[in-house]
Amino acid sequence: MIDVAVIDDPAAAGVSLDPVRARLLAALTAPGSATTLAAEVGLSRQKVNYHLRALERHGLIELVEERRKGNVTERIVQATAASYVISPAALSAVAPDPGRAPDQLSARWLLALAARLVREVGELIKRSTKAGQRLATFAIDGEVRFASAADRAAFAEELGATVNRLVAKYHDEKAAGGRHHRLIVALHPSITRPADDEPAPDHPAPGPATSTEE
Repeated sequence: MIDVAVIDDPAAAGVSLDPVRARLLAALTAPGSATTLAAEVGLSRQKVNYHLRALERHGLIELVEERRKGNVTERIVQATAASYVISPAALSAVAPDPGRAPDQLSARWLLALAARLVREVGELIKRSTKAGQRLATFAIDGEVRFASAADRAAFAEELGATVNRLVAKYHDEKAAGGRHHRLIVALHPSITRPADDEPAPDHPAPGPATSTEE
């Protein structure tokens, strides 16, 4: 079982969003059968089997083994991943396009970039897995506390300038055998309290945002 799988098929996305099937997927991070799951989710074994067949048909769970108990064969299944992400490709007709209205100071543009990231990396994972090759990626996840909005704006300006210098240093449009890579740097407030207690966000300070792409 892999850690994260990307769902890009609309039918599979619909199956995974069903509340009962989502509970079954969560329970099946460890192998289980319709009998054991029925007791856990409070449904009959027949109904659980119905949902399991739908999940298996769309590749969200897989058969681990079959156990013979008297005249009955018990199927032991497990989720194909510990967690799932639904790709915007599942809603291709309305998927966000960051090229439509680029705006470094827009949170919605940042969201469009993130959606494209999920879509493209999900597709790359699928292709690299099929080819039996390792996918070369790199990510940084950190947190910084600013004393003021002015400091945040200064940080954004300096970060943007630094990233642009690095891109200019290493980008070679004419390199034989070279390959383009997508680069995204993002800065957004951390969520520190429940939504009902969250105060209104302050107004963004002037200065460049830190979303940069090659």
